[in-house]
Amino acid sequence: MKSLYSWQSITLLIFIVVLVSFKTISSSNNVDAPNISPESETAFHTMMDVLTHKRCVNCHPNDNIPKQGEDSHAHRFGITRSNGVSATNCNTCHQSSNNNYSGVPGAPEWALAPQSMAWEGLNRYEIARVMMDKSKNGNRTTEDLMHHLTEHELVLWAWDPGIDAEGNARELPPVSKEDYIKAVKKWIDAGAIIPEEK
Repeated sequence: MKSLYSWQSITLLIFIVVLVSFKTISSSNNVDAPNISPESETAFHTMMDVLTHKRCVNCHPNDNIPKQGEDSHAHRFGITRSNGVSATNCNTCHQSSNNNYSGVPGAPEWALAPQSMAWEGLNRYEIARVMMDKSKNGNRTTEDLMHHLTEHELVLWAWDPGIDAEGNARELPPVSKEDYIKAVKKWIDAGAIIPEEK
């Protein structure tokens, strides 16, 4: 009877040690995870409301085919990332500004995003992780990203997208340019923390 009681005590002691160890590991993991302030989280979502809009995602395809229009259909004329023909380079048709006669949009440095920056099909959290990954974003620092996202003319074209071939105005992002720029800067200045997915 005495040995059985000792065995139960030892089992209980082992269980308590394992439980305390697990609790300590969980707590240390939570301490290491960065906390995002409510203001920074709001700024993140404001920024991502723009970056997940078709004006951005159409040029970040996951299949090397640029997308067009409000329905994000495949680019006309069979255009792909590399057709192997110089006549089908983006800048053959897409000039440095919109062509309101033909409906062809344009901005300086018109181009597809690199394959490593494919956003099509990703949610806002996944896009943010890709965007912040230096192995995928062209080795950009957060300072470089802030410049690209708030000053690059091709990015800012989203608020001046011109008209389509039928003369219809293209849809603007759901956030004003001024509010978007403020949100990007606020989020990056606060540490560029990506919130947990909900």
